[in-house]
Amino acid sequence: QVQLVESGGGSVQAGGPLRLSCQASGRTFSSYAMGWFRQAPGKERDFVAGVTQGGLNTHYTDSVKGRFTISRVNAKNTVYLQMNSLKPEDTAVYYCAASTVRRGTSTNEYDYWGQGTQVTVSS
Repeated sequence: QVQLVESGGGSVQAGGPLRLSCQASGRTFSSYAMGWFRQAPGKERDFVAGVTQGGLNTHYTDSVKGRFTISRVNAKNTVYLQMNSLKPEDTAVYYCAASTVRRGTSTNEYDYWGQGTQVTVSS
């Protein structure tokens, strides 16, 4: 069992940065691949970024490549999402999730979810 709590959301102007954090409970954090998803109002929850168990491999959806960076510190049971050059279309609730699938990109490949944190980007 893994419990996830996101933090770091807020309001920012277009072009600005924001860093999200996800704190996990439990002693098995390092055995899970981690991902970030986002959901805008009226839309489906979409994959944003993922990182493998050891943190060496990452993958991103095309729209955030070069702007977002996912990382993890297993000793702190924490995964991060550094978001730079934010755009209004990045506005959404952001969720972190844990998976036993190494490079999962769909919601049904993730077993545990946080409660989400709101990110609002104004133009």
